[in-house]
Formats: sequence, structure tokens, C-alpha cells
Amino acid sequence: MEPLVIALAFALGLAFRRVGYPPLLGYLLAGFIAHALGMGSGDALTPLAEAGILLLLFTIGLKLDPNDLKPRYVWGSALLHMVIAIPLTTGVIYLVGMLYPPLSFDHPAAPLTLAFALSFSSTVLAIKLFEERGETASFYASIAIGILVVQDVLAVIYLVATSGHLPTPWALCLLLLPLLIPLFKRLMDLIGHGELLLLSGVVFAFGAAELFMSVELKGGLGALIMGMLLARSHKAKAKELYDQLLGLKNLLLIGFFLQIGYYGIPKLELLYVALVLGILITLRPLIYFALLTAFGLRARTGWLTGLALFNYSEFGLIVAAIAQGAGILGEQWLTTLALAMAMSFVFAAPINRKAHELYIHYADTLRKYEKTERLPEEIIGSLGGATVAIMGMGRVGRGAFDTLREAGYEKIVGIEENYALTQDRNENGWPCVHGDASDRDFWERTGLANCELILVSLSNHSENVRVAQLARELNYHNTLAISIRFPDEREELEKLGCQTFYRYQYVGRDFAENTLENLISKKA
Repeated sequence: MEPLVIALAFALGLAFRRVGYPPLLGYLLAGFIAHALGMGSGDALTPLAEAGILLLLFTIGLKLDPNDLKPRYVWGSALLHMVIAIPLTTGVIYLVGMLYPPLSFDHPAAPLTLAFALSFSSTVLAIKLFEERGETASFYASIAIGILVVQDVLAVIYLVATSGHLPTPWALCLLLLPLLIPLFKRLMDLIGHGELLLLSGVVFAFGAAELFMSVELKGGLGALIMGMLLARSHKAKAKELYDQLLGLKNLLLIGFFLQIGYYGIPKLELLYVALVLGILITLRPLIYFALLTAFGLRARTGWLTGLALFNYSEFGLIVAAIAQGAGILGEQWLTTLALAMAMSFVFAAPINRKAHELYIHYADTLRKYEKTERLPEEIIGSLGGATVAIMGMGRVGRGAFDTLREAGYEKIVGIEENYALTQDRNENGWPCVHGDASDRDFWERTGLANCELILVSLSNHSENVRVAQLARELNYHNTLAISIRFPDEREELEKLGCQTFYRYQYVGRDFAENTLENLISKKA
């Protein structure tokens, strides 16, 4: 790559990040500008783009948990959304092709392929949104991620189906790969941590791709399946490997986004078409909201899930690029699709920043669409007369629960936003209810503001602030204590009247005390 192209991508990515948008919008723009100025070439970016796509599929496999796909509101919403959105989008695309000849179709499958590519939502944007808000463990985030995984699986099936040839008979041997799971587990234990684990991820991903291509199957499918097998063999190591590969994958995918610009500068007519497709995206959160509430989920869950999926996907670009390489789509449509995706991000980012505030403002209207009968996951439980509540039942929350119980407090309840984790805590002796700490409905329906003491042990500062602000809005004036990860988070929370505890402040003292206690017990 030309150093100037890298510098341009960095500068524009930083500029978009500074104004609150995903950096990949800057990478797309950098590709168009570099092409216009004659810097670099699309061919030089191809190896980077292909490697990025391969690692994207591998990391999806690492995170793919079949249990997340079991609820019918996950796979049902994903499939029904496509059933609704694809015909609607196909009609718009047909009309565009009729009105603007350069975007007409030589291949009969082109409009349906484009509509299929436009039916995906961005996994990258959604996960970054959950991380920034500290809501990766929330119930609505698990639903959104499940829907995204269903979409990704369908995309991979499409990639396999459009390969243009049948696999060799040797492909049947790949069905024996699950038998290697014990071997993978042993190997992951031997690899340990650090750069060797990162290198093993690259070896597994590209090795699996080569293996599948040797029997005439898509290499991306091999990377996805290998990721799934590693996740089944060693869940903890798979998570660590995912975290290590995340930066490398995102770095290589920059090549893919830059490459889009080398298909040519979009004409004015293409901007109009992209704008029409961008406006069409506004129907997506409404469709998801209607589907999810029809499945028995609360209005808040449907609202936040729908907004998280309120964009077109970079994976859709990958599907379109494959179709373009197969001669189904013209290059102009790929450029138009990239513009539509960029515009959808421009629409979605500011709205998602205000998602919680918008729900509070329109809650009464949105709740009218809830079903009378709710799913067990969406029933707001009772605090059981508890006077102390602990929000977040991870290691810190459980430790606080045990300490308060030992100090003589009896009416304690944990509040956990992960439904499966809530059930686990109840089974293991920590009374717990399923609920989101920043959910106004939960506070009001449970009477949480009547507790004498609330301890908050969430992992994200922005979510801690949102909980503190909500508590004050609901006139909670008793003690609100929040554990913080970094000292500079203290000031903002203390201005909201919270007690703060820097969770690593006394780690050394506790470590020494525990060591001394063990020494004394051994001498005794």
C-alpha cells in the first residue's frame, strides 16, 4: 500500500471518530479520494481485503454459540425480517434499474442478490455500540447478536452456493473434523497465552481456508467452521483468541473498505440512488420492533434491538463483491451499495446515541404494542422486600453480596441483566432477579428506589453514570455506591451524589492479608 493512502485513511478515520461516527466511513472516503488522485491501486489491496474477510468469518465462528440462536424470537425475527425486507428492497431496486440505464441488470438474479446483501445489519457497528454503552451482557444485546449471527450464517451459505462448482468427494472427510475437538483442546492448553496464541489463530483460520479450498469449497466457510470448533473445544481460550484477533481483523478489513473506492468515483445519479436506499433503512427498526413485540418481548427490548440493527452491513458489501466477481452485479452497484451503507451509518449513529432517552420520551406510546402475555425472560420479577440491591452479579457483585450477608444483612437481592446468568446465580445461592440497571421500567415496576442501599458493580463507566442519573431522576436519595475501574471516573459520579470505590485500591492489602492468614493457618 502507498504510505499516503494509509495516512489518508488514518486522517479521515480519525476525523469521523471525532465527530462520533465509525472510522470505516473515513476509510471508504479515503478509497474514493485515493482513486481520484491516482494513489495506490485496488489490486494491491486485494490480499489485505481477502485476509480481513477470512479473519472476520473466523472470529464470527469463535463467538458463535448455538444456544444464542435457539429462541424463536432470534431466528424467527431474523428470517421474517428478510421475508419482509427483501421483496420490498427488490421492488425499489428494479425500479431504479428501469429509470437509470447504467444501473440496469444483465443478470436476472442481480436485484434479488442486491436486496439480500442489503438485508444484513452491521455486526461491527452493533458490537462497538454495545461496548461503548457497557451493554454487551444485556438481554437486548444478546438478541441483536443472535440475529446478526443468523444473518452471517445465511451469508456464508450464499457464498458457498455461488461458488459455481460442486465440492470434490474428499469434502465428505471434513465431516470428521468435530472428532478433532479433544485434540484442539489439548493444543490450546499447550499454546498458552501471548503472541503464540495470536499466531495460532492466524494458522487455524488460513489453514482451514486452504483445507476447504483444496476440496473445492469456500475458504471462508472453512475459517468459520474452524472458529466454531475451537470455541467448542476451549471456550475461555476462544474468547481470549477473539480479543487478540480483533485488532488485526479490523486492521486488515481497512483494505477491504479502501478497495471499494477503487471501483470508481460515484456519479451524481448514484448518490441519489444511495440516498433512496439510505432512506429505506428507516423501516428496519420498525420491522424489528413489530416482530419482537409480536414474539412477546417488551417494547423497550424491541426498541433497543431494532435501533442496534438500524444500518446496512459491511458483510453485505462482501456478498455484493463476491456477486460482482461472479458477473452478477456491475461495479457501479457495488459503489452505490457502499454509499448506501455509509449513509445508513450516518443515520444510525446519532439516533443510537439517544436510544435510551428516546425510549423514555415515547415509552407510553411504544408500550401500547406490547402483548399481554410475556415471555419468561421479559417478566419483571419482584425484589421480595429486599432493602439492599446489588446491580451486576459478576465477581465484584458476588463478593459484595457475601460480605453484606456475613455482616448480618438478610434482605439482599442481586440484579443481573444476563438472563442465563440470573438463573445460574439463583441456583448457586445468590437470590437474583433479571433486570437492566438502566431500565426505567424496571426501577418503577419493582420499587427499586425504596431500597435503603444500592451497590452498582457494572463494567462500564457510561452505564454507571446512566444508572446514577436515572436514580436521581426517580428521587432516590439513599446511599448509591458504585465501584469504578479507573480513578478519573470518580469525579463525575460523586457530582451525582454517589459513593465511589476504586476496585483495585486495596488489592495489594487484601493479597497480603490473605497470604498471612494462610501462613497462620499452616503454623496452627
